[in-house]
Amino acid sequence: DHSDHCWLKAGVLYSLLWFCLFQPPPARYGGRHMVTLIPGDGIGPELLSHVRELFRFCCVPVDFEVVNVDSTMTSEDDINDAITAIRRNGVALKGNIETNHNLPPSFISRNNLLRTSLDLYANVMHCQSLPGVRTRHRNIDIIIIRENTEGEYSSLEHESVSGVVECLKIITRTNSLRIADYAFRLARERGRRRVTAVHKANIMKLGDGLFLQCCKEVAAGYQDIAFDAMIVDNTTMQLVSKPQQFDVMVMPNLYGNVVSNVCAGLVGGPGLVPGANYGTDYAVFECGTRNTGKSIADGNIANPTAMLLASCLLLDHLRLHAYATMIRRAVIATVTETRLHTADLGGQGSTSDVVHSIMKEIQSTGPLTQNI
Repeated sequence: DHSDHCWLKAGVLYSLLWFCLFQPPPARYGGRHMVTLIPGDGIGPELLSHVRELFRFCCVPVDFEVVNVDSTMTSEDDINDAITAIRRNGVALKGNIETNHNLPPSFISRNNLLRTSLDLYANVMHCQSLPGVRTRHRNIDIIIIRENTEGEYSSLEHESVSGVVECLKIITRTNSLRIADYAFRLARERGRRRVTAVHKANIMKLGDGLFLQCCKEVAAGYQDIAFDAMIVDNTTMQLVSKPQQFDVMVMPNLYGNVVSNVCAGLVGGPGLVPGANYGTDYAVFECGTRNTGKSIADGNIANPTAMLLASCLLLDHLRLHAYATMIRRAVIATVTETRLHTADLGGQGSTSDVVHSIMKEIQSTGPLTQNI
């Protein structure tokens, strides 16, 4: 199938890109890599259990250091332990950690704390139409690059006067230039033709104005890549009307949260799209839309595709490209089987059914393992 071949080709190019842009942590202990594993809440523990099962089946040379984070606790000891483990290992795979909204306003989301503490400044989500998944729009292929450490997620707000809350959105020149340059470097490495900056500079003339100006400055150094800008409200309308017009998109934190969820919905939902958080020194991989899926936890009905593809991004980052390609190919082949679709895709397949089918697919394509 032509679309299947194109998707796999894109996966290989994706692997080469991360090889060029990032230096993974060195393998230790006889060529095996140690990876921090944070199960998180909701469907996270269930999905990561399947990742470990699949890695064992494929004899992937990765060992996991499991660090549990309790989202009900007010103490930050557990998340600090997780951050220390990631600093030690250089890389992590995680489920989403629920944020308890009943805790005091001073409590910082553990997901947010992890990203800011490790300076994981670039969140990358590749939303692409998958073969076998029926959606309203086809031929979508969008890379979303979200500034991951500031903006509205700076967690700076106060109520000096009762009934009046001031929430500070932080935009800095340094971080705006950094994320813009990341977007253009990524576009060039992937052979992309256009970068779109998403903003609200017509209203927030200083904050979003600074972000937009930084994008323009960086764009001037990449004459081979077209640049345009779009106001965020128009962006969402254009996405649901004609998403094929977008190529690479770069934006501040909150807009990235909204746009990435819209794009995930366009290609089939949160169960299909992986996500990656990159910094200068560390990388953390997870499901792209950061849902906990608490309502379907332990029901064996969650779609494992997003987490399994996130594990492939992890393997690419560790330069274990053959393993990543083998697993990714089997995952995509399984997605094309509508009889195995989970409830989120309109089917009745179970999580374990999907994973076991992936294993059978890997077993039937043994020749690739000879290149590992």
